Amino acid sequence: MSVMRGRTKTTRFEASAALAATLAATLVACGGGSNPLDNPDDVTNPPVTGGQKLSFEYFQRCVNPIFITPLPTNINGNVTLNTCAGAGCHDNSTGAGGAFRVVPGAQVVDLANPANTPDVVRASDMYKNFYSAQGEVVMSAILDSRLLAKPLLRNVLHGGGLIFTSETDPNVQVIQYWITHPMPQGQDEFSSAANNLFTPPDPVNGTCNR
Repeated sequence: MSVMRGRTKTTRFEASAALAATLAATLVACGGGSNPLDNPDDVTNPPVTGGQKLSFEYFQRCVNPIFITPLPTNINGNVTLNTCAGAGCHDNSTGAGGAFRVVPGAQVVDLANPANTPDVVRASDMYKNFYSAQGEVVMSAILDSRLLAKPLLRNVLHGGGLIFTSETDPNVQVIQYWITHPMPQGQDEFSSAANNLFTPPDPVNGTCNR
């Protein structure tokens, strides 16, 4: 009888160990690494397919500067200055702010330069910022986009606190304008139609419409 009990205990222990190993393997496969509750070390995005593309030109001239400009952040009444691209926030290397990442030193890409082909631009740091921001956009519900909902604290938690106090904030209007003015159907994110998003229609010297 005691032998049978020992065998039963061993069998249960082995089953528990096997289950734990299976769960651990599953968590690692999900990109959890050594800490399944943490962000994966390397966030990869699938290519965008279908639908209209947002403007890369408007993004790099008008939207990206918002992420690297020191802005007042209100966390439980404590107001400080910080940038979205700050360490511990959305910095590409040291950020803890989820999948949205920003390369702080990303350089503006001259789309008028023939050497900057689409493949070259898509390999740039500025395009990484563009692609990451685009992934935080909900085209059918603009203010539900995490790019706006989080800094506005619209029914969602944000570790960085309240950044934009209202929808009338000029930065909010710039981001909204970017989302609501995609490139024409069938044209890519580098379309010259983006010229019309500036006044005068010149992405180098024009001001950002909003």
